[in-house]
Amino acid sequence: MNDIFIWHENHVPAVDRAKLKSQNPLVVWFTGLSGAGKSTLANALEVQLHRQGYHTFLLDGDNIRHGLNSDLDLSAHGRKENIRRIGEVCKLFVDAGIIAITAFISPYREDRDRVRQLIGADNFVEVFVDASLQSCQQRDPKSLYAMASSGEISGMTGIDDPYEPPNNPELAVKTDGLAVEECLEQITQYVLRRVNAAD
Repeated sequence: MNDIFIWHENHVPAVDRAKLKSQNPLVVWFTGLSGAGKSTLANALEVQLHRQGYHTFLLDGDNIRHGLNSDLDLSAHGRKENIRRIGEVCKLFVDAGIIAITAFISPYREDRDRVRQLIGADNFVEVFVDASLQSCQQRDPKSLYAMASSGEISGMTGIDDPYEPPNNPELAVKTDGLAVEECLEQITQYVLRRVNAAD
């Protein structure tokens, strides 16, 4: 079916869009267990960058499930397709010269690596929000662990579905040992070096 579609090159190249915004486009991909602090850090990072005049957009896992990916379930196939679609959206943001910040459990290493390959390593930063399962269960901001324990939901990452931590993330922050402000400082400084790096 795809054979009937012809790729049309844009007349404005991606590099010119980035130059107009005076920043290197980037995907900052937060991954970790539910309750680890991904959304908290992703939102805080966007606020920091926005205040400094950078062009950003935040893609949050729960929000995407209300719209673009509302047709997907939590099966292994549904999770893979969820991340595949987000990867394609992130590629569009990079082509537009934007810093895309994502907060997704994205439990499977293979799926995250596929997004890295699609985006390109020069424009991809994987941030492992590292918190123990016990810490996440204690926080349980959405009561998901409680529902998993009572049998109300199944396929809960870390309980009856695996989470595969990154092997070599660009950044890893231990949110059960550091304050949000400390984690945010580490992430912000690294991201600023990347978005301001000379070509």
